[in-house]
Amino acid sequence: MKRDSEALKIRTKDFALRVLRLYRSLPRTEEARILGTQLLRSSTSIGANYRAACRGRSRAEFVAKLGIVLEEADETVFWLELFQEGSVFPAEKLRDLVQEANELVSIFVSSVRTARENSGD
Repeated sequence: MKRDSEALKIRTKDFALRVLRLYRSLPRTEEARILGTQLLRSSTSIGANYRAACRGRSRAEFVAKLGIVLEEADETVFWLELFQEGSVFPAEKLRDLVQEANELVSIFVSSVRTARENSGD
């Protein structure tokens, strides 16, 4: 379990760094700046909140913080979809990030479900 949580900490941090690189390469338009800021905030929150969840003082706190991680991951998918569907940034350049964001959502959906089951909620 400890090894899995460390691997996920690294994975979420790597994801945030990839989004940061994307942010730096966005077009210099108002819409790209606004959407980019939202994307940067939600994507970096995934890793930060996951780390906080791992430091939770109780099972209930862990589950609650994991729920926040899931919300941030899902929000990140939303912003990436807007970039694609709004033609703000080339969809083919976003494909790998969208895939990773969706995988993170799936991981955290499963993690929240398992954590809730293990806590009796």
